[in-house]
Amino acid sequence: MPTFTDRHASKIRGVLSCFDRVVLTGTLPDLCHADAMARFLGARQIRLFDYPRFAEPFREELRTHAERLAAAHGLTIEFIRRKTFRKEDRIKQLLAPRGDHPGLVHIFSAMEPCPSFKPWHDKGSGKTFLRSTEAKCLHSYVYFIDRELGLCYLRVPTWAPFRLQFYCNGHAVLARELAKRKIAYTLLDNAFVECADWVRAQALADAWDPHRLHRHLDRIATTYCPVLRHFPAGVHWSCMQVEYATDVVFHRQAEFQPLYEALTHTAIHAVKPN
Repeated sequence: MPTFTDRHASKIRGVLSCFDRVVLTGTLPDLCHADAMARFLGARQIRLFDYPRFAEPFREELRTHAERLAAAHGLTIEFIRRKTFRKEDRIKQLLAPRGDHPGLVHIFSAMEPCPSFKPWHDKGSGKTFLRSTEAKCLHSYVYFIDRELGLCYLRVPTWAPFRLQFYCNGHAVLARELAKRKIAYTLLDNAFVECADWVRAQALADAWDPHRLHRHLDRIATTYCPVLRHFPAGVHWSCMQVEYATDVVFHRQAEFQPLYEALTHTAIHAVKPN
């Protein structure tokens, strides 16, 4: 069966598929579940009931680090109090006068749920162990522009087991690759609407190397979450949300307009994302 782009090939200027929104979770194998945390504490002869006392210095270290980082870049950490607050809108406001040069953009902080552990003694068996639970702690959202990945953020919780969250956008990554090779392009919102070499752009998008991304992630994590140096197993990265987009650019808007209504109806009624 011919595809949409096959049927309308004569009307299409270019097609480009690439990763879009990418959200990854970073977990610490040394601490990421109750048994792991219990083993980590036991190996250091720390009582399970002293878990809160063990975690407290790391919380203070992370809070101090965020404050020093903000001060060094002339920023003020912005505490989020409203659930309806949109960090993306605030970042867009800040980027307008700042520009897109690499470096720290802003730091938000917010009290949000986080995984935690609860010491528990079972009288029947006489055993003491940790149970997984949920708590709340201060989180830092560190927004920065990376030289290769573009606009990113790292969400850093201040309470063990320090489950990290990283965001970048595949369109921004590809845009930087195109700029590096002096291939002209136009990015409108979050889609490529012009490109001097669609074929080469697609080859660059297909060549995105996860191993290279891993090296970036490890560097970013140690920069903004310095307590990682205390945990020898490092960070394990896994996919939380990954979107893949296809930008289809027509020669003339008038050629696409009659197709728009049918496409939106099909997307609404037939596509069921999981």
